[in-house]
Amino acid sequence: MLLAVLTAVGTLTVSSAYALPQACPDCEGESKMTASQVLRQELPVSVWTDRNSYSHNDSIIVQGQVANVASGYPVTLTVVSPLNSVITIDQLKVSDDGSFGTTLNTTGAMWKYDGTYTIKIQYGDNKSDKAHVEITGGLVQKPTTPSSVKCGTNSVSADGNCINYSITGGTVTGASINTNDNAVIIRISANNDGTLTLSPSSSVIDGVFMVLVDNEEWNDVEIDGNKVTVMFPAGTEKIELIGTFVIPEFGTIAVMILAVAIISIIAVSAKSRLSIMPRY
Repeated sequence: MLLAVLTAVGTLTVSSAYALPQACPDCEGESKMTASQVLRQELPVSVWTDRNSYSHNDSIIVQGQVANVASGYPVTLTVVSPLNSVITIDQLKVSDDGSFGTTLNTTGAMWKYDGTYTIKIQYGDNKSDKAHVEITGGLVQKPTTPSSVKCGTNSVSADGNCINYSITGGTVTGASINTNDNAVIIRISANNDGTLTLSPSSSVIDGVFMVLVDNEEWNDVEIDGNKVTVMFPAGTEKIELIGTFVIPEFGTIAVMILAVAIISIIAVSAKSRLSIMPRY
């Protein structure tokens, strides 16, 4: 009898020792974290979503955890579409307890295609994680057949356009144009650290204001109009140029603001001149 009691107590002790933790036991539904999410909080940095699948009019609740908080450093969030293009880049504030979060709206034009979207987060130099979500009920990507074009030795074909380039430390293996994001994607094979200089025409991309290297925002770049020089590390596979966008409505608004400002200046100036004139 004593042996049976000791065996039962030992079994209960071992079971409770290896039981998976559960956060917020009083919560219900989607607010209740799973045991796997609790365990992921022990990782250097982790990210998860409230669901795995959504429609194109849903909101994606993104949450994450940083194990060791470095004061003043945000988490960089990047969302990559099924077309392998970056559609969202944001910086999220990390709380004192290491948690962070945001809500992504899937109703925009950037989210119109069905498929798997990758939500990637970066904290510091070597701390990263990603989550995958499936979005359905929108447009199915259709393969396109680019126009046949023959480019020269120092240029690469991208959907019927030739883009001039020069490269050291690797070779250019292909290129494509993402008209939805006003972006040019260059694929390379880099055995060593090197430099890629691109000179796309204005018909291909309207100015360049951001460069991504393997889906990460890159600062080791020189931009002079549409001429871009990118210093890349060995192992780089993709370099993406993001172009500027022109908002037609901004011109009208700017003219209205300018007109109001000019009228105000004239009125103030006239009043000032009248007030300083000597009175007889």
